[in-house]
Amino acid sequence: MRFERITVDPVQMGGVPCVRGLRIPVATVVGLIAQGMTEARIVAEYPDLEVEDIRQALAFAAAAVDERQQGWRSMSTA
Repeated sequence: MRFERITVDPVQMGGVPCVRGLRIPVATVVGLIAQGMTEARIVAEYPDLEVEDIRQALAFAAAAVDERQQGWRSMSTA
């Protein structure tokens, strides 16, 4: 999957994955969802975000976890 809304810039936020070049890290968005905030409330509190940003941040986080798990699996079979 291509993550067009997720940016990683070493000069911004220390290279932490952010949403569309904004200073809103993917981890912040995922944390808000984990706390039970709805997409509508997140967009209301972060007006620069769009619903698709939230969905892509979640997909990015899932892909990052999956990639890390694959690395663990390959290390355990070595």
